[in-house]
Amino acid sequence: MIIEKKSYPRAALIGNPSDGYFGKTIAFVFKNFCAEVQLYQTPELEVKPQRLDVAQFDSIGSLAADVNMNGYYGGLRLLKASIKVFYEYCKKSNIKLDERNFTMRYKSNIPLRLGLAGSSAIITASMKAMMAFYGVEIPRPILANLVLSVEVKELGIAAGLQDRVAQAYESPVFMDFDKRIMEKQGYGNYEKIPADNFPPVYIAFRKNLSEGTEVAHNNLRARFNIGEKVVLNAMKEWASITVKLRKALEEGDKKRIHELINRNFDLRKSLIPITEGNLEMIDAARRIGASAKFTGSGGAIIGTYADENMYADLVEAMSKKEIEVLKPEIAK
Repeated sequence: MIIEKKSYPRAALIGNPSDGYFGKTIAFVFKNFCAEVQLYQTPELEVKPQRLDVAQFDSIGSLAADVNMNGYYGGLRLLKASIKVFYEYCKKSNIKLDERNFTMRYKSNIPLRLGLAGSSAIITASMKAMMAFYGVEIPRPILANLVLSVEVKELGIAAGLQDRVAQAYESPVFMDFDKRIMEKQGYGNYEKIPADNFPPVYIAFRKNLSEGTEVAHNNLRARFNIGEKVVLNAMKEWASITVKLRKALEEGDKKRIHELINRNFDLRKSLIPITEGNLEMIDAARRIGASAKFTGSGGAIIGTYADENMYADLVEAMSKKEIEVLKPEIAK
């Protein structure tokens, strides 16, 4: 029997990047793309390489183009690190695994390095596959922590928790990462919120803008750690506007939602240098009348639009710049 598990890209509606700094965020996963892991019993344990793990190229130019599109690392390291962390969690938790071995393979069509959490989607799907294979139950907050540890501790990838929480819950989630809460229970307070309360939302991206989370966050982390006042104040404001947006969702206040989403990006822009290509996407959306901010660390944006006419205008404006626009199929 082949076990198949999927996980989906994440989009932060509000609050990022405060999830890595004891803040608050709202995020969801959407089903327009997915990472899928297959696992089946075999005599020996094997992790199969896939398209992103190729090491043979037609030319030096082909190698350079592949690195520009996909980065230096494929998914093989994600699976191997996931298996190690899963095994160590079970051992530490006195969960006895049987002696069966398996083969694991993956595929993903999630656009890479655009702040859509494609790596953690592969890890989450692999964790779910191993849980099903061995009959192990892991609470969703703990699962999110384990996925984060694969990236941060095992692979040295800079990351925050919100991606993994949204992927563990597969629902829009309000997340409170208050430091006292995190220290007390080891994870934040997570509450599902109704996707039906969301106004019309779009996501837009241009693949050649991919830069990876570590590019945007390295300097911000250092400034936070030394207690730079403007950074600490920004983290508090991001948490505050997340609470305000949650209330606006409950009240159906589209105008307020629009303003808060724009403020989220404007605050980020005041702290972190934004590349010209990313600014072009934001500006193009706002000229149409849509709100706009990053879904994650850059490369993709998210926002709200008023009606189908505005969405059509948005698609037309973005297509001229070779930017893809979609309506996210939000997982509920």
